[in-house]
Amino acid sequence: MQRLKEVYPDYADRVAFLAVDVDPSESAEHIRSYKESEGFSWPMAPADVDMLKSYNITRQATKVALDSNGIIRDSSGSDSAAGWREILSSLEGS
Repeated sequence: MQRLKEVYPDYADRVAFLAVDVDPSESAEHIRSYKESEGFSWPMAPADVDMLKSYNITRQATKVALDSNGIIRDSSGSDSAAGWREILSSLEGS
């Protein structure tokens, strides 16, 4: 998520960001504390099992880019800020 942290300011007003914690044992307080300690500006929330199944989330650090209709446009993520810029630019206006 550090790469997303780099590009977030450039896309925050054009693309919605949401980080979802996939560990059901972690509390809302733990999620809030992690968000603050890492300096993430976007919202973070816990996931439920149905959501994880719907998006085929099977491991931590899975990244899914959805368009405005909820259709998955990318599920590979990127290891670079440039790659994330390309993914996020493709979501604008969709």
